Amino acid sequence: MIERIFHLAENKTTLRTECLAGLATFLTMAYIIFVQPAVLSGVMFGINTGMDFNAVTAATCVSSALACLIMGFYARYPIALAPGMGENFFFVLSAIPAAAAAGHPHPWQAALGAVFIAGLLFFVLYAFGVRERLFDAISPSMKLSIAAGIGLFIAFIGFQNTGLIIKSPGTAVQLNTHFLSPDLLIFFFGLLLTAALHVRKVPGAILWGIASTTVLAAALRLFLPYLSPAIVQSRVVAESMLMTRFEIAAKVVSAPPSMSPTLMKMDLHGALSPALWPLIVIFLFMAVFDTIGTLVGVGEQAGLIKDNKLPRARQAMLADQFGILIGAVCGTSTITCYIESAVGVEAGGRTGFVAVLVALFFLLALFFSPLIAMVGSYPPITAPALVLVGAMMMQSAAKIEWSDFSESVPAFLVLAGIPLAYSIADGLALGFIAYPVIKLFSGRGREVNCLMYVLAVVLALYFVFVRSQMG
Repeated sequence: MIERIFHLAENKTTLRTECLAGLATFLTMAYIIFVQPAVLSGVMFGINTGMDFNAVTAATCVSSALACLIMGFYARYPIALAPGMGENFFFVLSAIPAAAAAGHPHPWQAALGAVFIAGLLFFVLYAFGVRERLFDAISPSMKLSIAAGIGLFIAFIGFQNTGLIIKSPGTAVQLNTHFLSPDLLIFFFGLLLTAALHVRKVPGAILWGIASTTVLAAALRLFLPYLSPAIVQSRVVAESMLMTRFEIAAKVVSAPPSMSPTLMKMDLHGALSPALWPLIVIFLFMAVFDTIGTLVGVGEQAGLIKDNKLPRARQAMLADQFGILIGAVCGTSTITCYIESAVGVEAGGRTGFVAVLVALFFLLALFFSPLIAMVGSYPPITAPALVLVGAMMMQSAAKIEWSDFSESVPAFLVLAGIPLAYSIADGLALGFIAYPVIKLFSGRGREVNCLMYVLAVVLALYFVFVRSQMG
């Protein structure tokens, strides 16, 4: 049956190899199960977005599983899908505030509507061949700066959430030097362990890091109250030694959480308000970049690209597009192809059976929601994953054309603007507006695709008429 559907022999692989590849892929990307609900619910930022933590957990697992099944059976590629890192932060820190500023009573529902509409536009771009032209319109340096800027932003959030970087009246931010506080001890332990495992190419390094850090957090939570009063009352320990933010789960396994608080809750009418138009475009761009970049990267590694083309690319794109729509319907941010699929390919995975196995693992994770809530509600456990993912995304900065200032200056505005403005949308807008202007004034305006001029005007209007009203 499996051989008939996935043609294992033809692809020079075996059932055992595919199973190991599926497990390796899932272990490498499973951190999203813990991170996604913490991000979308606002727990990671100490805010309440209105999205239910457990419902987002269920939506993440179910939508990821369905998207993986489509990829596995329809496109037959060993590529897994899940909510994208970067898109989820944009969803919470840009789309929801924009919807709130526009007066929507339930901003997160309007933001979900924006994701759904971006998914529909993805189909339109695909049908009319605009997707390739849109992707080609943006210079390689600008594309690379987006990934690097989001990487810096994600890492910065990880540093903040764990308390390593704190607010300062004089300098905006500063380093927290109380390294013996449990929050920082747990964070550094997780970061160094995860980085070491990643260097040693251990499959699922991030997940093993999260698991080990959780064990340390639980041990400290259990034994710190028994320390002598003199130690507990010391200045260093008093910062956070009692770890009031971390609570050990009463149980590990339970019935899957309900998706009803987020299922079919997207507000399409609200998403069509002018304030959200630029955000829909950015959701769309991010989806295009992630999908094409991952398909090309994983396809090259697996030896699937023939004559500079990826066979069944159409089916793979459609799997991604359906994933976006499914995610919005279930109640989570943009679903996209995961570059972590390269780990499974490295392990020998070559067929869609890998993606099918990943789908089954996502569904199995639904039964461990108490454990997911315990881990996701304590930022020092997940912060090392954010920093490591950010470091991985920063690799693209090395490929920016730094010697050409007409390319590097706009790229730098994106790279630095995203974390410093604390907004992916604002950082992108800075660079995308500057790019055609610098090219034009330097006498190289013909190098800029006309779509970039249009995009610059749209984003400039966004700054003047929308962003200025948001404060």
